[in-house]
Amino acid sequence: MQDNPYGIASLWAQSDGVIKGVALILLIMSVASWCVILIRALHLWQLQKVAHASRDFWHAQSFAQGLQILSAANQQYDSRGNPFRFLADEGQAALDHHSSHQDDLHGRLPLSDWLTSTLKGAIEQSSEQMQKGLAILASVGSTAPFVGLFGTVWGIYHALVGIGASGQASIDKVAGPVGEALIMTAFGLAVAIPAVLAYNALSRGNKGIISKLNRFAFQLHAYFLTGAAPKSAQVKTLRTGG
Repeated sequence: MQDNPYGIASLWAQSDGVIKGVALILLIMSVASWCVILIRALHLWQLQKVAHASRDFWHAQSFAQGLQILSAANQQYDSRGNPFRFLADEGQAALDHHSSHQDDLHGRLPLSDWLTSTLKGAIEQSSEQMQKGLAILASVGSTAPFVGLFGTVWGIYHALVGIGASGQASIDKVAGPVGEALIMTAFGLAVAIPAVLAYNALSRGNKGIISKLNRFAFQLHAYFLTGAAPKSAQVKTLRTGG
């Protein structure tokens, strides 16, 4: 069977180094974005399981048993990869540190303020961990169409050069370069669209986890101060000094 002279393989064979370079850049961007998408989606799915287990935390008979419930929901991650367990550990460590270092400057702070500062810091650290890789998706989504557009402009330039060199606008002179241009445009969009959609979905999922972390931190704050979690299930956010 005769090969299609205007197929992808033929267009790749007759393209110059610039077009091939643009295609390789887009391929690298696509691979990088899909790696981030798969890794962060899996991590977000694991965090959803831990968030569900955080509701069972308050049905435990002891604080240690509650920590075991959180750890069992996501055994493949350490405490830093498990933000709910990390939050509980940091709160308990802050309580112990405050009570055993009364002579330090922070020992003069009210326990409520010290716990609030510690829990807010733990939430911020967890938020930074969850945002890792999203900058890659944002960069790919915003730049890939323009990288593809550069390939488009270069392909059209080749078509015009071919027309000028031959003195006539025959189909065999312009089909290849114009085909390169159209392929680069499509390739740029194919790379950018999944990155943008995944960025929005992952950001929305992370915001949901952060909201649940704030609620859990509010409950931990009340528990460390009073020895009992608040009965209200209303979502509240920690404020400095509150």
